Amino acid sequence: MASQEVHSGEEVSAEEHLKENSDYLRARIADGLTDPLTGSLSPEDVKILKFHGSYQQQDRDLEKERKRQKLEPLYQFMVRVRAAGGVVSPDQWLVLDELAEKYGNGTMKLTTRQSFQFHGIFKRNLKASISMINGALLSTIAACGDVNRNVMCNPNPYQSVVHEEVYRHAVALSEYFKPHTKAYYEIWLDQERVAGNKDEEPLYGSRYLPRKFKIGLATPPYNDIDIYASDLGFIVIAENGVLKGFNVSVGGGMGATFGDPQTYPRLADVIGFIVPEEIIRVSETVIAIQRDFGNRLNRKNARIKYTIDNRGLDWFNAELERRLGWSLEKARPFHFDTNGDTYGWLKGSNEKWFYTLFVESGRVKNRPNLELKEALREIAQIHDGDFRLTGNQNLIIGNVAPKSKRSIETVLRRHGVLNDDSHTGLRRSSMACVALSTCGLAFAEAERYLPSLIDKLDVVVKECGLKREEINIRMTGCPNGCARSRLGEIGLIGRSVGKYNLYLGASHQGDRLNTLYKEMLSEPDILAELSDLLKRFADDRMSGEHFGDYVHRKGIVGPPM
Repeated sequence: MASQEVHSGEEVSAEEHLKENSDYLRARIADGLTDPLTGSLSPEDVKILKFHGSYQQQDRDLEKERKRQKLEPLYQFMVRVRAAGGVVSPDQWLVLDELAEKYGNGTMKLTTRQSFQFHGIFKRNLKASISMINGALLSTIAACGDVNRNVMCNPNPYQSVVHEEVYRHAVALSEYFKPHTKAYYEIWLDQERVAGNKDEEPLYGSRYLPRKFKIGLATPPYNDIDIYASDLGFIVIAENGVLKGFNVSVGGGMGATFGDPQTYPRLADVIGFIVPEEIIRVSETVIAIQRDFGNRLNRKNARIKYTIDNRGLDWFNAELERRLGWSLEKARPFHFDTNGDTYGWLKGSNEKWFYTLFVESGRVKNRPNLELKEALREIAQIHDGDFRLTGNQNLIIGNVAPKSKRSIETVLRRHGVLNDDSHTGLRRSSMACVALSTCGLAFAEAERYLPSLIDKLDVVVKECGLKREEINIRMTGCPNGCARSRLGEIGLIGRSVGKYNLYLGASHQGDRLNTLYKEMLSEPDILAELSDLLKRFADDRMSGEHFGDYVHRKGIVGPPM
């Protein structure tokens, strides 16, 4: 599909000119990497670097002390790995584990979009890190930036034949929408630029997309990737174990900016049904519409959710039909039960076993009496299956042969990692973004703080007889939504250090946003509010009623704005 370039003279943001003048994402990154006088890249190159899968950050814990000593910030880089559906082999896991120790801060972060993140990588080690990832037959290109990013799906293709087929579609989409530029391979893998060969981006064009674009595939009854948060979603429709096609959803996105009413979270709209053979064509057409009509002047208003709202869903559907030359069929019935994970052992359609392991906040590291990183390293050395990331920051040890099941359990138990039966449903349904100290957008803590807050809430939960109740609680350090906090039955969004907005009432299925309940709460305020609500929920809930539904039924919050 040919790219429609932005017309000359059109008013666009500085970032648009920067992308266009970057020589298809080369910019001056290669030169900046060799500059020994600073640990940073130029502000312009930092923006282009995102397309290569890395963000420049700094250790904000040391910010005041560095300033006092008249030193520049302790710049470091986050590197994100793109792996469709979040699947890696044991050999790849061992390489990523080694990378974390050799170049990063010793830990791995499992993200809410089924990616790996590494933090604390210094500029002098950035090229070696990305080269090491590619040496393991993985990549970082398009893990960030104004392109289609990592494609999500249920991470267990052996849950059924349908799941396997859906996973193949996720991989195909991920590969198809990868940028065509050779800049990535020249900068990080030392490939020579062939004289006379001109880079082209047949879909993205020289300015790429106005903003990031995310695709997901969900297989009912599990909405374990939060399909309604994706720019473009495909909801599996199967009959008698056969994939019939997908319902198409468009316009999801969780990000917002405090104080800017032109920005807001939005759930995707289901617009119709397609057969499997149409998934690439429809995806390409939707991306092209966003490319041509997305806001290129104001990046905060540039996601496809705003394109749809600014022009209308009827306009979008008509434009999609015009470009396709045919109409989508009417959406078919489906039902989601939950957007959480199911923990423990599951036998696959291939007669092998899959163990879903709870990983608090997605952080793979060793703690006292909980040697997660060591356990997974040991398993990777004896495991002949794979590892699979879920959309809830958890990990599946996959394709375990029946004869190996006991040995895997033994390793997990020896290192204190086997799923702990004492964990409450609240803890097992929690998610948190990285936030402080590395994220430059964060106003408050999230990952480092949420576990201790849950320690205190667990006391109330147990007293109320709600230990097994799966109430999803999500915390982010800012409103950009990396942990999809606006889809939490309890959502906490940082406003400043130690202060959070409390949101309540998202659905347990991920098809309703939560609503602002109270602002600027300290920890004592949060505990007081939630303790009261949890006690009321325990006393007055209907049979089978989820917490998010309860707060709506009782009028504690109204519909999301």
